[in-house]
Parts: sequence; structure tokens; C-alpha cells
Amino acid sequence: MSTVLGETTAPGARGTVVRPADAAPAQVLRSPERLRSPERLRPAEWLPVAAAHARRADELTAVWRAARAAGRKHAIEDFLFTYYPTRITHLRRWHPGAGVVLVLSDGGPGAPTADPTGPDPAGPDPAGPGPVGPEPAGSDPTGLDPATSDPTDPEDRTAWRWHRSVAADPDAPDTPDADPAAPDAVTLDLDAFLADRGDTVRYVRDLLSATAARPGTFGCFGLHEWAMVYRDRDAGRDQRHPLPLRLGHAGTDAVVESNPVRCSHFDAFRFFTPEATGRNQLRPTRATQVGMEQPGCLHANMDLYKWCLKLGPAVPGDLLLDAFELARDIRWTDMAASPYDVSEYGVAALEIETSQGKAEYVRRQREYARRSNDLRYRLIEVCDTVLGTRPRTSTAATSIATQPSTVTAQNGTAS
Repeated sequence: MSTVLGETTAPGARGTVVRPADAAPAQVLRSPERLRSPERLRPAEWLPVAAAHARRADELTAVWRAARAAGRKHAIEDFLFTYYPTRITHLRRWHPGAGVVLVLSDGGPGAPTADPTGPDPAGPDPAGPGPVGPEPAGSDPTGLDPATSDPTDPEDRTAWRWHRSVAADPDAPDTPDADPAAPDAVTLDLDAFLADRGDTVRYVRDLLSATAARPGTFGCFGLHEWAMVYRDRDAGRDQRHPLPLRLGHAGTDAVVESNPVRCSHFDAFRFFTPEATGRNQLRPTRATQVGMEQPGCLHANMDLYKWCLKLGPAVPGDLLLDAFELARDIRWTDMAASPYDVSEYGVAALEIETSQGKAEYVRRQREYARRSNDLRYRLIEVCDTVLGTRPRTSTAATSIATQPSTVTAQNGTAS
């Protein structure tokens, strides 16, 4: 027997995040009271929240924005805006989520007419594609049409995609034919959203539910990044990043050859070099993603940010930024554990070729698994709210209770 991070394991065993055997799957508990009447937020309530959201987004993106302002690429954080194509303005824009009505004006002096978040400190964003996945060309994942919307005017939310005007007075009829010329309030139109994104919502829920219910497995030690450059020099290929290899080409190849490769994430596996593909003990495909994704995988956990983007304005702003923050934190670990020399970014190498490095990688992986499952359950709540509540004469909200995850140790295979 041996110990890994203070926990006893069998020889060769890997740490595993598991749910308790008696843990029930997440259950949807609908509140009749909230189903009858959605939550309504007055400007004094939601405008400060929107402003705080924008400030937090600025803090989370400060490193990347500074590099961009200086005209430099950032080998670590560029990934968060290229692999997951989005714009700073999308992150700064707050949404309350489904089942919430935002009152736009109290109708008296001092009614808000300007965006409390202020201008984007990075300046205008270059046009870019929407997030990966089945979206119409040129679509905006936030639902904002730049041609018809002015982000400096909170009342312009009525022109945003999948939104509709409603009465600010909860006792007034809340009908789809509310006068858009003089909107009192705005809310997400779930019928319109589901018409466009229903299949996506259902797929995301299935994937997240399956992932959260599955034991997360450790032991891959970030070798997916190494497999993406394996034997590049021998094949005469350019490596994926301009950064130098920390151990050189021969040393990098030796690490791949001396460690088992067990990658369960298709969107990492598909970038393996041809020489590395056959070394993977698993064969993930797009078709098997729901059946193979597990919460120990760093890239599956970063993808929670992608799923938040896919669900756009149905996702509350705090959840979006929590998912972005997790993806950012994981990305720094992913690159620290990679074969690249990232010392110019002030990052100490996570030497997964050593026993100490492997132990540290597992420790971080466990913490990311815990954080990711917390976000998964919250995102499942969003899906259940959208799928379980269809607006008729009023917009409805759903209250969901979910089962929290538990982190333990168990013998298992690697991700």
C-alpha cells in the first residue's frame, strides 16, 4: 500500500472523485408560488448587481486585456477567447437568468438611462465567431444583435434576441403583445429561446447530468498536452505553440513513452499527433462524449464555460463568471503541467514527469473536480428552469434542489 496526498491507495491506484453510493441524482423541486409569479427586480435592485458583475469581469480578464492592449499574444489566456470564442463585452453583460423580470424604469425623475457598468475598458472588441457548436453563422451567444442594440442603454434589452416586454406591475396582465414602444419591464422569452435552442439545452442537460453522476478519475497527469506534440520533430511538423519545450523534443517524447496515456476527452484526443493516438488507452469520440465525460477531466471542467455561453441569457451572470474563473484557473494549471516552458509568464513548471509533480497535479485535479460539479449542478438547474417552465400568461421560474458532490478516494483508472 502507498499514500497519495495523505490517502491510502493500492499500488498503482489513482485517486478518484466519487459520489456517495446512496447519493440521489439531482431532483427538480418546483415551487408553486414561484411558478405563479416570477421574481421582479426594480432598477435600484438590479442595476448595482449589473455594475458589480462588470467590475468582476474586468478583474478576471485584466491579464488578458493588458496583453492585448500591448499588442502581445498570451500563450495561456488567449485560449479562453479563441478556443471558446467570445468577447469581453459578453462577459461584462449581466443577465438575471430565466424566470426573472427586470423593471426598466420607475417612470419618475432619476430613472436610469445609462449603463452603470461603464464602457468596456479594453475598447471595442473585434468581430468574432460565436462559441463552438450548432449556432447560426454570425449569431451572438448573448442574444444581443449589435445592429439593433446599444449596450450603453439598459432599456435596449427589449431589442435583445429572445427577450420580450412585459408589464412592470405584477398585477397587470403579462401578455406577449405588450407594447414594445413603451416597455415597463423585460424578461427572457422562454418560448422563443426554446424554439431556437431547445435541442442544445436538452443535450447540455444530458451531458452535465451524466458527467456529474459519474465517478471522476485521475491519473492522466495532463499528458494530453504532451501527446499533442509527440514526435513532432521526427515527423517534421511545427509544434502547436511557439513556446519552447521544457525538456526538448527527445525529453518530451520520453515522458509520453514512459507513462500510460488515458485521455477520456474527445476534444483533447482529436488533437493528438498520429503517433500518439495509438498510445491512448481510451477511444473517445463525439458520439460517446455523454457516455465518457467525467468530472476529473480538466478540459471537461473548462467546457462548463462553453456550455454557459451556449445557453446565453438563460444563464445568470454570476454562474457565467464562476465558470469563466474556473476555466481560467484550470488553463493556468494545464499549461504549467504541459511540456512547454511557460516561465516567461511567471509560472513554475508542474513537473508531471516526477512523483512530486504527479501528486500536485492530482491534488489540483481533485479541487477542480469539486468546483466543477458545484457548477454542473447549478447549470443543470438552469436547464431545468428553461425546460420545465413554459411561459403562458406569465413568465415562470423554477426552484431546484440539487445533490452536492463529495470528494473521497477510491481505486480507479485515469482520465
